[in-house]
Amino acid sequence: MINTVAVIGGSGFVGRATVGRLARAGKQVIVLCRNSERAKYLKPMGNVGQITLVAGNALDDAVLESVIRPADAVVNLVGILAEGGGQRFDALQAELPARIGALAAKHDVQSLVHVSAIGADRESPSYYAKSKAAGEAGLHKAFASAVILRPSIVFGPRDDFFNRFAAMAMIAPALPLPGGGKMRMQPVYVEDVVGAIMAGLGLAGGKLAKSPEGKIFELGGPDMFSFRQLMEITLLNIKRRRLLLPVPFFALSCGAAVAELLPNAPITLDQVRLLKNDNIVGKKALTLADLGITPTCVDAVLPTYLERYRPGGLFRS
Repeated sequence: MINTVAVIGGSGFVGRATVGRLARAGKQVIVLCRNSERAKYLKPMGNVGQITLVAGNALDDAVLESVIRPADAVVNLVGILAEGGGQRFDALQAELPARIGALAAKHDVQSLVHVSAIGADRESPSYYAKSKAAGEAGLHKAFASAVILRPSIVFGPRDDFFNRFAAMAMIAPALPLPGGGKMRMQPVYVEDVVGAIMAGLGLAGGKLAKSPEGKIFELGGPDMFSFRQLMEITLLNIKRRRLLLPVPFFALSCGAAVAELLPNAPITLDQVRLLKNDNIVGKKALTLADLGITPTCVDAVLPTYLERYRPGGLFRS
């Protein structure tokens, strides 16, 4: 019986939705985050005392163990898209999952779900993708029954993809198309990702045909789009016309090399390497369907949160 769930890195976009779903399911939730003051918005998602915020560094074993020890299940959402300051791929994405798995095994945790990313590959030229693959391998070695989820681009009201480009279109005369915008993506709705997390924990409310324990699932929506098509869909929803400007990868790499010198770089060389590959579910991969989830299409959700980027704003008649 799972009563208490530890969510590590639970203050972000997916974390917010995960904590809310767990709270609605009546679970006690312990959230480990770097800044508990900034994560106070999570508290009203549950009843008084239902959601506990713990401020600390996930790389500190004492802090990590204090969160995992009382938990019946663990969800790891820690991940970064770019390195900066003390945030490093090796520490957070390659090494941390194994440490979480070892502590989960030590304290007899019933189930563990780890959110990785499509494209995780030890042979990838991207350090991000390499670290994701290393983390998966280390986790399964430490906790063999861990469920690993690899989502494509995750979308929803607070996403960092559609919102970013919609905001850019409000002020910029053009939107960039890396490599001509041919890269394919399979955007997955955040609530479907959370549904997959719940299923991986054994909290989906129904019986699956096969146990998800120890398996890797790739999560994508029902449709595949090129990067160009996603920009066109964004502009359509915000009712703006902008030039779609192809940017060769060579030029993008030069720009990224300069941008990396800035704090909070808008793009890095490692991200350029990622953009050269499709971000779609593999043909032989286990998917949302194997977790009993019907994926939500982009068109059903996007209009509900991009309206504010339209000329005149959300309340224009």
